[in-house]
Amino acid sequence: MSTANGTTTPGTGLDTALLTRVTAAVRTAGDLLRERHIPHPRGVALDEIVAEIHANDNAVLDVLKAPLMAARPGARWAEDELEGGALPPGEWWIVDPAEGNINHVHGMSDWAVTATLVRDNRPVLTVVHLPPTGDWYTAVAGQGARLNGAPLRVSAKTDLGAALVGTGQARPGEDERTFHRIGASVTQLLVHGLVVRVSVPATLQLIHVAAGRMDAFWQFSDVRSGLVAGALLVAEAGGTVTDTRGNPWDLASGDFLATAAGIHTAAVSVLSSVA
Repeated sequence: MSTANGTTTPGTGLDTALLTRVTAAVRTAGDLLRERHIPHPRGVALDEIVAEIHANDNAVLDVLKAPLMAARPGARWAEDELEGGALPPGEWWIVDPAEGNINHVHGMSDWAVTATLVRDNRPVLTVVHLPPTGDWYTAVAGQGARLNGAPLRVSAKTDLGAALVGTGQARPGEDERTFHRIGASVTQLLVHGLVVRVSVPATLQLIHVAAGRMDAFWQFSDVRSGLVAGALLVAEAGGTVTDTRGNPWDLASGDFLATAAGIHTAAVSVLSSVA
């Protein structure tokens, strides 16, 4: 994956056949999630909303987990999609059966299904399917990033002052210090950037960075499922993926920054000052 110096490390043993199998599994899961979608909120009280979120997750995992495990024998499954931090060595599937689940249960259209194969804490293959539009984003380490089969490329911008950037919270109920950091970082990027988007989920902002529609995304979190797919897509589209201080990013990193290469240094300069 691309790092601060722009180098890449190709995946080993990852081929077109595996990507095809993963894409088919994710798209089947996406069809099910689309069938569950209705254009108005499901649930009013917190416990009702949480129940709807869990119902989406359980329904999609019922059709997604088995084909992914069969596609890569020996890979293990990261069970909790909201967990962060490094995983034990080897290959792991990190899956979000309803990325943007909160949007789905509120009748919105910005949600997806994601599946990412991680090797030794580095994403090496990913598929992101957007059922409302039918689009699918794919990347394999060392082989580029694609939207519906067409190559992706990050923005060519070099001026942070002209940049459209974004952030958001990773999960409800994060600690107050994290919320203060988010607020302070938004203020700094409002001063130094052009426009700041604050929304969820992370993956749906990161696909815009990979496609050159946005120029940077950062998050003060290590939630794996929201970052690994977009990290690989941005890196394989020619972007730079680090932590907010410019150090190479992996699952052990405490925070995250993905940018078009031309504004990375400026973005680090701004974000690294946020305490």
